[in-house]
Amino acid sequence: MFIVKHRAAFYLLSVLLLVASLSAVAVFGLNFGIDFKGGSIMEVEYAAERPDIEVIKLDLDVNPAFRGYSVRPTGEQGFILRTPFLEGSGHADALTVLSRGGTVPLTETRFDAIGPTVGKELRTKALFSILLVILAIVLFIAFAFRKVSAPVSSWKYGLMAVVGLAHDVIIPVGLFAVLGHYTGAEVDTLFVTALLVILGFSIHDTIVVFDRVRENLRRNSEKGIRETFEETVGKSISQTFARSINTSLTTVLALVALYVFGSHSTQHFSLALLVGIIAGTYSSIFIASPLLVTAEVWQRRK
Repeated sequence: MFIVKHRAAFYLLSVLLLVASLSAVAVFGLNFGIDFKGGSIMEVEYAAERPDIEVIKLDLDVNPAFRGYSVRPTGEQGFILRTPFLEGSGHADALTVLSRGGTVPLTETRFDAIGPTVGKELRTKALFSILLVILAIVLFIAFAFRKVSAPVSSWKYGLMAVVGLAHDVIIPVGLFAVLGHYTGAEVDTLFVTALLVILGFSIHDTIVVFDRVRENLRRNSEKGIRETFEETVGKSISQTFARSINTSLTTVLALVALYVFGSHSTQHFSLALLVGIIAGTYSSIFIASPLLVTAEVWQRRK
C-alpha cells in the first residue's frame, strides 16, 4: 500500500526524469551513427606506439573527402575514425593517413560504410519498428484483459502500460543525448535493438503486476471480499514486488558485467539496456500500476 498511497511522489520523480531527458534531447540532439546518417567508420590498432592525434588531424584536414570527420583514441593503441561516406580510393587514403604513409604499422580491425540513402531508410525503419511494437503491445494487453471491465476498462490497462513504456524509452534516449554531446556516444542500430529489448522486458514486468490485479479482482468477486481498488492494486504490487526486483536484479548484474568486461563495441549497448531495464522495473511497480488507481479515482469523480 505504501507505493499506491504515496504514488504522487513517484509520479513527480518520473516527471523530473522525463523533463530532464526531453530537455537533453532538445538541447543536445542525438548523435546518430553512420547506420542512420550514412558515412564510414574505421577502427585501427597500432603494433607499437600510437601516433600523435594532432598530427593525424593535420593530415586529415587537407583532404576534402574527410570533411566533417572525427577521430578518437580507443583502447591503449587505437583510433576510431568517422568520416563522410568514403568512395573510390577514400578507404585507402584514410589508411595511408592513419599509418603515416605506411611508416607506422597498424591493423585495421573494423571498417563499415553506409550511404546516406540507406542510412535514412534504416532510420525510418527503426522508428516504425518501435511504433509497431508499442501498437502490438497495446492490442495484446487490450485483448488479454478484455474480460476486465470494472472498475477500470481493459483499454486503460493498455494505456497505462504505454505510458510506462514511453517512460522507459525516453530516459535512455535522454541519457544518450547527453553522452553523445560530451563523449560522442552514437545512436545506432544496436541502440534501437536495446530499446526494443527494453520494451519487451518492461511490458513483461508490467503484465505480471496487472495480471495479479486481475486475479485479485476475480477472487474478491467470487469470495465476496469487500476491498477498494486502491487496496487491491496495493496488495497486487506487494505480492509481485520481490519477484520483479529479483528478476531485474539478476539481469542488471549480468549487464553490469557485460559493460565492465565486455568489448568497447558493446559497452553502449549494455549501458542502454542497463538504464532502460532499471527504468522499466521502476515504472512497472511505481508508475504503471498506481496509474490504474489514479484512472479509477478520476473515473469515480466524474
